[in-house]
Amino acid sequence: DVQLQASGGGLMQPGGSLRLSCTASGFIFSNYYMSWYRQRPGKEIQWISGINAGGGTTTYADTVKGRFTISRDNAKNTLYLQMNSLKPDDTAVYYCAKTTEIHTRGPGTLVTVSS
Repeated sequence: DVQLQASGGGLMQPGGSLRLSCTASGFIFSNYYMSWYRQRPGKEIQWISGINAGGGTTTYADTVKGRFTISRDNAKNTLYLQMNSLKPDDTAVYYCAKTTEIHTRGPGTLVTVSS
């Protein structure tokens, strides 16, 4: 079974930085495109970033482009999301998913951006 566990969330002040991690198991991680999603309070879940299997191609939603960086370590079966210049609107539960299969997401990690 696909298992994905996001971690690294917390309470941050606006302008701060945070790095999220997602550990994967139950599939050959290095073979798959991976995504980050988030769900802001009262909003629908939203795709925010993706990375191809080799890590050489990344894409971002306009809302995070230029501030967030997705990366992966295939040797460690781990996906990352470096978040810089955090804004209160980034407050959300963050999830990782295999390809864009949102149903594969595991427990998310809460990021709260507030002064």
